[in-house]
Amino acid sequence: MQTMECIRERRSVRNYKPDPIPEDIIKEIIEAATHAPSSGNVQDWEFIVVKNPETKMKVAAAAWEQNFIVSAPVVLVVCSDLDRISAAYGSRGETLYSIQNTSAAIQNILLAAWEKEVGSCWIGAFNENKIRDTLVLPSNVRPLAIITLGYPAEVSKKPRRRDVKEVLHMERWE
Repeated sequence: MQTMECIRERRSVRNYKPDPIPEDIIKEIIEAATHAPSSGNVQDWEFIVVKNPETKMKVAAAAWEQNFIVSAPVVLVVCSDLDRISAAYGSRGETLYSIQNTSAAIQNILLAAWEKEVGSCWIGAFNENKIRDTLVLPSNVRPLAIITLGYPAEVSKKPRRRDVKEVLHMERWE
């Protein structure tokens, strides 16, 4: 699959087949994440793979009962090591670059998964403290996203996208 085709065709998936994802594919998806750009090449991201049904239920509960999470064969929790990023960039690293860096890694995850015919959904709505407690995260590690992964049971139709001419500004805002 070509890059632009993958970008155009990827969808958020919330309905998964129960089929497991092979370990080599999971590792390849995570490897794609590690090739994302990061501020000063600090690579502050950390990835927790969750497959245990009980743990997935706790993650879903922490995500304000988004129960489709439980049906995903794999749940990734994407975190930032705040000590690592703040050592390089101080508070700006903690409050901004950590989010930017993990977001770039997440986009790579979504695209690499889709290329492997694995569906995904990026979830940002969750209680950080509940995730921290569930996954026993150290205090310097901040959970920033939950990503579900699984083979799609169904794929939604393409959502409307704003046309480039609606969002593009040349030289100044007009």
